[in-house]
Amino acid sequence: MTERRPNILTTILAKKAEEVRAARLERPVAGLMSDAKLAPAARGLARALRRPLGEPVRVLAEIKRASPSAGPIRPGADPVEIARDYAAGGAAALSVLTDRTFFDGDLGFLPRVRAAVELPLLRKDFVIDPYQIYEAAAAGADGVLLIVAALDASLLAELHACADECGLDTLVEVHDVREAELALKLDAQLIGVNHRDLRTFEIDMSLTGVIAKLVPPEVVLVAESGIRVAADVQLLGAVGAHAVLVGEQLMRAPSPGDALRTLRS
Repeated sequence: MTERRPNILTTILAKKAEEVRAARLERPVAGLMSDAKLAPAARGLARALRRPLGEPVRVLAEIKRASPSAGPIRPGADPVEIARDYAAGGAAALSVLTDRTFFDGDLGFLPRVRAAVELPLLRKDFVIDPYQIYEAAAAGADGVLLIVAALDASLLAELHACADECGLDTLVEVHDVREAELALKLDAQLIGVNHRDLRTFEIDMSLTGVIAKLVPPEVVLVAESGIRVAADVQLLGAVGAHAVLVGEQLMRAPSPGDALRTLRS
């Protein structure tokens, strides 16, 4: 029998709600919205991750210093140094963890990384409030992550519309067929398939192939979690992934950029 662990997502979301309440008191939303409107035009995350027919799978390389499932991965890593290494290694775009408590990230990483590289940036966090989307836009993100498992249908739709109004692409993350169907009803154009079960932490690499059969060709499909070697990337591309999101495997390497080159080979 598979051991079921407490759903870490519940714990994270409770903490995130506290953080958003505190942030609203420190920085009122009206000023934040003004800053978001003054941000440079987005660089096109979905466009960068779309794989033309016959071309290699794109890589959304992640700046990830820690995680609840893996613990410390690369403590104290300089996000700018990692970003430049990834850019040299052929990343199509970068995922920047901004959750501080559970992933050792920071919102302040985004403007620093944007100034250092020309690649589109995804704000990788647990977005539960439009406030966080305005934060992302003001900090220089080109897209945000929305996790279907973390949101009810009405809030998911509200946040998706807010990101669109801010000119940001939205990576809608799903963990099963039911969530994929919800994402498609939303008319999501960028869908991430997370192979990791949030209850057991087990990886099912076949999930991308299952969901790819439901997804129309105009939707950009990103495979996430459990990707370790070039053969994984090739297999996922063969079943329909446009891109893969890889963080831990690259961040543990002496040179994340060299590891990325090997993964793309």
